[in-house]
Amino acid sequence: MRFLPTEIPEVLLIEPQVFGDSRGFFMETWHAAKFAAAGLDLSFVQDNHSKSVQGTLRGLHYQVRKPQGKLVRVISGEVFDVAVDLRKSSPFFGRWVGEIISAESKKMLWVPPGFGHGFYVLSPEAEFVYKCTELYAPEHERCIRWDDPGLGIVWPLLTQAPLLSAKDLAGDSLAAAELYP
Repeated sequence: MRFLPTEIPEVLLIEPQVFGDSRGFFMETWHAAKFAAAGLDLSFVQDNHSKSVQGTLRGLHYQVRKPQGKLVRVISGEVFDVAVDLRKSSPFFGRWVGEIISAESKKMLWVPPGFGHGFYVLSPEAEFVYKCTELYAPEHERCIRWDDPGLGIVWPLLTQAPLLSAKDLAGDSLAAAELYP
């Protein structure tokens, strides 16, 4: 497994070793000792799985208390995945990193606690799975608008407007959002 830093060094692109032949493939997606050796001594408490159609944008979500670290991957299709540093004390505060991850590439992204997270579906549909370091706590969940000009995220939109949930349509601006210290 290779752990590659992104432009925000705490957000890691993870390339698993894939063993394939004419029958298919095998890969490890989680190995506690290998992650710990890379500086990620993690304990996961919840796994999530979503399926979305092309043009769906989910995010930018985070929990202001009980922040979740997320190990994300795509098992069908392709997405543009985004992590935004929401820690006011960080030298990377307000910066974002985006990576295309897909079932074909098998790459994963580590989104640490203290980051907002979202993704946009590029393929006709996508199945997205992720491990969380904290349980979902809806009372602590917050959302920042995907198109906040204070963030300036360059989404590779396939249509004029993405498909959004009511929660995502009502997201706060970065300037108005409750953030991490």
